[in-house]
Amino acid sequence: MKKLMPMVAVSLLSAALVGTVCAADVKEKQQELAEKQQEVKETQQELKQENQKVAAELVHEANKSMQQVSRASKIIGTKVKSPDDESLGDIKELVIDPESGQVVYAVVSFGGLFGVGDKLFALPWSALHWVRDKEYYLLNVDKTTLKKAPGFDKKHWPDSADKWDQWREEISQFYRTTP
Repeated sequence: MKKLMPMVAVSLLSAALVGTVCAADVKEKQQELAEKQQEVKETQQELKQENQKVAAELVHEANKSMQQVSRASKIIGTKVKSPDDESLGDIKELVIDPESGQVVYAVVSFGGLFGVGDKLFALPWSALHWVRDKEYYLLNVDKTTLKKAPGFDKKHWPDSADKWDQWREEISQFYRTTP
């Protein structure tokens, strides 16, 4: 028994020492993992910002390209369709930002019968995609969704900068575009 006690004591001390070393190692590994997770989050954020920047540049280039090759008189009257090939109306007007000279909205007429009772919708130009071989603009929205979009009637256009700013907010939220 006298020989057993020192062996038990050494074993217990060894276990305590190993446990302390393991705990320190675990803490160190947890800290490394936390640092790696933070790096991943930062990288994801950077990639997200870069993707948004690239998407904005692509939209700008597409918009610029459409403006360079299309006269307003060719765009006005062009059909707008949903991805399901449903007619959503036709373009009645183009709204241009006087400072940048860029087309900001295409005003589309939808609903009603023979132009009576139809509603006008200011669609973000960046939300429209030209379908060259079919010669219409595609809007990634169906009829039911478009009916819920912010719109106005022919006699009550937003006629001031303040009203357009308010519309810009509502429209960008609805179509998930940047104002």
